[in-house]
Amino acid sequence: MRRVTTIARNRDGNAMLEFAIGSGVLVMAFVGTFQFGYTFLQYNNLQNAVARGARYASLVPYDSTTTSPSAGFSSAVKNMVLYGSPTAGTSPVLPGLTTTNVNLTVTFTNGVPSAMNVSISGYTINSIFATSTLTNKPQITYAYQGIWTPV
Repeated sequence: MRRVTTIARNRDGNAMLEFAIGSGVLVMAFVGTFQFGYTFLQYNNLQNAVARGARYASLVPYDSTTTSPSAGFSSAVKNMVLYGSPTAGTSPVLPGLTTTNVNLTVTFTNGVPSAMNVSISGYTINSIFATSTLTNKPQITYAYQGIWTPV
């Protein structure tokens, strides 16, 4: 009987067990925080790139008479989003981002361009344990302030 009570009161190994449980919880919390932070950082970089493209589109001369932009204008805006320059570069702002992910929508009011909307669709942010596929996000619209020069 004495041996049973001695074993029941023995606390050898408690610290090791507490460390194992506590460290497991902490590791999961750190991994979750890293995952959220990395996804947020990638989304923020993407939002900055979209804002840069929309601003560029709102300031350069628009050369089409319809809401469908010319190939040159569309290409320059998409390159601005992807590379930070109206001409094609070698490495995009984010890995895996292509021109097919960039959408440009031109809004006309009273037959004149009034707004440029740039958004991202179909881009996947790959984190460690999960992926996030974006549809029309981020999306930024700037009022058109450039010179309308229809051809």
